[in-house]
Amino acid sequence: MAVAQPRREAAPPRRRHNLPDRAWGASLGVLGVAVLVVALLILSELWRVAKPLLATTGISRFVSTSQWDVVRETYGALPFIYGTLVTSAIALVLALPISVGLALFLTEMSPPRFRAVVSFPISLLAGIPSVVFGLWGLFVLVPILRHDVEPFLARTLGFLPLFQGPRIGLGYLAAGAILAIMILPTITSIAIEVLRTVPLSLREAALALGATRWETIRIAVLPYARAGILGATILGLGRALGETMAVTMVIGNSPTIRASLFAPGYSLPAVLANEFAEASSGNHTAALAALGLLLFVVTLLLNVAARVLVRIGTRGPRRVAA
Repeated sequence: MAVAQPRREAAPPRRRHNLPDRAWGASLGVLGVAVLVVALLILSELWRVAKPLLATTGISRFVSTSQWDVVRETYGALPFIYGTLVTSAIALVLALPISVGLALFLTEMSPPRFRAVVSFPISLLAGIPSVVFGLWGLFVLVPILRHDVEPFLARTLGFLPLFQGPRIGLGYLAAGAILAIMILPTITSIAIEVLRTVPLSLREAALALGATRWETIRIAVLPYARAGILGATILGLGRALGETMAVTMVIGNSPTIRASLFAPGYSLPAVLANEFAEASSGNHTAALAALGLLLFVVTLLLNVAARVLVRIGTRGPRRVAA
């Protein structure tokens, strides 16, 4: 009796890779690797220039001291770190509520026609050069702060150290307000994209249970998009930390540490822009390179963290759907 032989399954057909596709994929891979190579070259060059100073002074002492004297060749980065952090914090405090509120309004409440009208100025703000913001801040914002905003804050909140001292317009508050306007489009646009990924079923479930529109946003939309909004905030913070020209024009450029937001200060990008062209000694150049290295590393870490959080926020709907 003949035994039936098992049928062999046909081998899957081989995919035919066309030469232009391979060339296109290889070129994209080379470009992607080139970006990383350029970043590593920048990092290595900054480290090479800054290494002599950091080896003699020490990283901890360079970061923790506040004396910046080019004549005596004493360099401490603390005033610039303080100014960068203070102006960035002011920018986040001013821009974050407006950005998230605007994103919620455009995605949850506004009619489509109004949404299209409002989205255009947001995109326009993102494309304005930094020096234009600086000129506007110098000629428009600084006089308003000097004559109206700072006197009002001094009268109402003058018992706090943050709102004491001479009111000259130039200072931390002016730089933070300019940065808030500059990072507002970044946070708003990313927050809008994150909020659009929230499943409609979550909103409908909350409304079906009797929640109002605001309660639906609070208990269903915002918790779901929290990671993405946090990532958008960190991206905005990264831009605020690295902004140069606008901050240089309105911060006052004084290497001191003061508690008052009315006082002039300095930031890491501003000191690089002002002093790098005039750096004559090797230690001065090394100190500025160390500031650039510090700013580069902090911005890189913030951008990586923001990308991870945004990806977590946008992958949430896929996990729920699965």
